[in-house]
Amino acid sequence: MEQKSSRRWHHRPEHIFVPGTMYIVTASTLHQQHFFRGRERLRLLNKVLLEALDDYNWSVQAWAVFSNHYHFIAKSPEDATTLKSMIQRLHSQTSREVNKLDGTSGRQVWFQYWDTCLTFEKSYYPRLNYVHNNAVKHGLVQKAEDYPFCSAAWFQAQTEPAFRRKVESFRYDRIKIIDDFEPDKDWM
Repeated sequence: MEQKSSRRWHHRPEHIFVPGTMYIVTASTLHQQHFFRGRERLRLLNKVLLEALDDYNWSVQAWAVFSNHYHFIAKSPEDATTLKSMIQRLHSQTSREVNKLDGTSGRQVWFQYWDTCLTFEKSYYPRLNYVHNNAVKHGLVQKAEDYPFCSAAWFQAQTEPAFRRKVESFRYDRIKIIDDFEPDKDWM
């Protein structure tokens, strides 16, 4: 049996860290402001997110970035508590870059992030499908693989058809994920 480690943080619910387990993470900009509006900024957020996940040995399964929030699903490394450090690096680096582009120094860009440890297969698959299709949910594209700042096209190209069909068979319209954001419809 895997040993679970929990540590109290300043907010609730309590974070649970389990080595080698899937997590879904959602983060929001401060007041849901569109700090990452436009292709250049979305590319920046997408790039830094994937680099941070890789550098901290989180195995990415799905991602979607938008002008005011992002989601990702990743498998934790042996030390799952690195999530906090990885997010801090991601938020710090992207804040500095976007503030440089806007000519503002020290402005707070990110508000908070929420993570959920996915311990059941029936929790994992619908959320995987949800993250791949998040741009469709937000009305940015009609087909998920047409949105360049998410994993849908990557998923289509890299996975076996049988696995894709399995993931796509899971409905995601009833799952509870923080996602009351209004992304920028003019992302192009």
